[in-house]
Amino acid sequence: MDTPLQFFATVPKGMVASLLTELTLLGAGSVREQPAGVEFTGSMETAYRICLWSRTVGRVLLPLVKFAVSSEETLYAGVQTIDWQSHFDVHATFAVDFTGRSDAIRHTQFGALKIKDGIVDQFRLATGERPSVNLEQPDIRINAHLHRDELTISLDLSGESLHRRHYRVETVTAPLKENLAAAILLRAGWPEVAAQGGAFVDPMCGSGTFVIEAAMIAADIAPGLLRDHYGFFAWRQHDTDVWQRLVDEAQVRRSHGIDKLPPIYGYDVDPRSVSAAQANVTAAGLDDYIRIVRRDAAELAPPVGVMPGLLAVNPPYGERLGQEAELMPLYAQLGSRLKAHFTGWRVVVLTGNPELAKQMGIRARHTHNMFNGALECKLLRFELDPQWYITLGGGVRPAKLESLGPGAEMLANRLRKNLKELGRWAEREAISCYRLYDADMPEYNLAIDLYQGETCWVHVQEYEAPKTVDEQKATTRLKEALAVIPAVLDIPYEQMFLKVRQRQKGVSQYEKQADRKEFHEVVESGLTFLVNFSDYLDTGLFLDHRITRQKLRGWAEGRDFLNLFAYTGTGSVYAAAGGAKSTTTIDMSNTYLDWAKRNMALNGFKGRDHHFVQADCLQWLAEQASSPWGRRYGLIFLDPPTFSSSKRMQQAFDVQRDHVELLRHAIKLLQPGGVLVFSNNNRRFRFDGEALADTGVVVEEISAATIPRDYARNPRIHVCWVLHKPQ
Repeated sequence: MDTPLQFFATVPKGMVASLLTELTLLGAGSVREQPAGVEFTGSMETAYRICLWSRTVGRVLLPLVKFAVSSEETLYAGVQTIDWQSHFDVHATFAVDFTGRSDAIRHTQFGALKIKDGIVDQFRLATGERPSVNLEQPDIRINAHLHRDELTISLDLSGESLHRRHYRVETVTAPLKENLAAAILLRAGWPEVAAQGGAFVDPMCGSGTFVIEAAMIAADIAPGLLRDHYGFFAWRQHDTDVWQRLVDEAQVRRSHGIDKLPPIYGYDVDPRSVSAAQANVTAAGLDDYIRIVRRDAAELAPPVGVMPGLLAVNPPYGERLGQEAELMPLYAQLGSRLKAHFTGWRVVVLTGNPELAKQMGIRARHTHNMFNGALECKLLRFELDPQWYITLGGGVRPAKLESLGPGAEMLANRLRKNLKELGRWAEREAISCYRLYDADMPEYNLAIDLYQGETCWVHVQEYEAPKTVDEQKATTRLKEALAVIPAVLDIPYEQMFLKVRQRQKGVSQYEKQADRKEFHEVVESGLTFLVNFSDYLDTGLFLDHRITRQKLRGWAEGRDFLNLFAYTGTGSVYAAAGGAKSTTTIDMSNTYLDWAKRNMALNGFKGRDHHFVQADCLQWLAEQASSPWGRRYGLIFLDPPTFSSSKRMQQAFDVQRDHVELLRHAIKLLQPGGVLVFSNNNRRFRFDGEALADTGVVVEEISAATIPRDYARNPRIHVCWVLHKPQ
């Protein structure tokens, strides 16, 4: 065991420096960087220790032979120079990994097959038996690397890649590899920070790789301690006593180090990620030492009572065209939270898109090239001190809009013009929430809404570009727009929210986009409403129905009011404010009913006169209309979706096909002299008044009268009718 041997350690691109340091600390000698990894010398005990303790290594290889390959015959002959029975038994399984190619061996599968044949033939000739191949988890793994007609055949001491620690029992999309996470933490100086008692935080922890690796480093836990298989276990020259001594030593070091762990926290907004991270923490045996919490990055702040330490994060990169622009507010928000709450902390950010990282508004002290799989990334190291903060005025934006090009400047001019004209109108009408821009310029196909409450928020919706528009151009224009908007409006970037509005089906306009649960108060016509800019495609306040709601208020006095497909109950608030005797608010979603209750309570409307019903409106209407004891109403607001196929509904609904039946049921619930307001957002809708002639109601279309000035460019945003029931 004391004879120096030559070994080779593989490592992903960008991590060689960390591995060189590790190998030296673990006792390796003659450490030398090579194109695909690191060569080193040492005893088998040294190799065992590296397999057990290295946090960055990929595989540890023991070269057996090196020879020239000029043909498949020389390849086969070279394999025969190794005494394979001295390395493993005929009853052990094996596999061959082959990399590289030459004029003689052009296909890796062919090279692996020839080596396999040579090994099998040698065993068969010597013993009359042949070992079996197992590609999934062989007892022995052979590594063959062909470079410039020279082949090196090695025993893979790892078995499987050493980045697999065997604590990952659940995963998420594109998880961070364990050895990459460890290399990042070592680069960031986490061992020194942890030794001083500094805390660790990952605000987007995914399946928990960063927090688990951070705990293992700080607690002096060998990364290979959980593995139940190594490539040398079935090797005939394996020294079990030396290996067991190293494992026992590692167990002792773990027991001594685990109680010295500083506070470690992992946050994520996605409940699936939180579940995966918690399962992996449990599998790592670190339940009592790592806290996983479901939390949005918008709420990011240091845990209470901890020392400043290290924050590491691997945020989304925006690999798909169009995603980059959508992620700009996320990076801006991350930077804002870091600057506001984490002064004195170290921060490392791994990103495949450095342009996005600029939105954080913090200058990186150090930058390193690293690879997350095949994707080249930048590791950005920050120190959170005001001297490194970048101030760019009201938001993260270029100093001169002209640098973005003439199109962006034209958009900026249009926004300034609209802000001047519509701003005066809104101020005169006491309107604080309105549409500033509605695809005025076809190149910038956006809807931009202003919501002014305790501050100003901007809700931007990108209308999905047709397939005839070049995707790259559409993405570039969106990025330009997202730089122009905060610059013109003089707001921080994080107060802008972007949604991509596609053709909606069913209730998809109500489906969740995020889970921040962050609500803001805005005022409309003297009434207060809660809006949410991040979690859903819409905000909870349909601005195009501003006039419609005012009409409800005018008709409500002394009447019992019914609000069907009520969404967040804004119509009920207006009716109550108009003096309605009672309100009944019905929606299929408990989430929106709760929102409606909060809107009502915010305006002082609560008690027995205000009812909230969770029900399928179609089924509820049919049942009430057929019941002679059903309640009747003096004012009904009916604003159904264009189409719905929710699983909670008994049947799919199409407003064009089903509106007559829907209105017939509603008319039956209308008191004599009552008013029914019917609207929808189907741009091709055709009202079938003739089918309602026998009901006796008087029908009046008021669509044009309900379109606010800020929606003048889009007069088909909704259609609206009033149905009067004679006394």
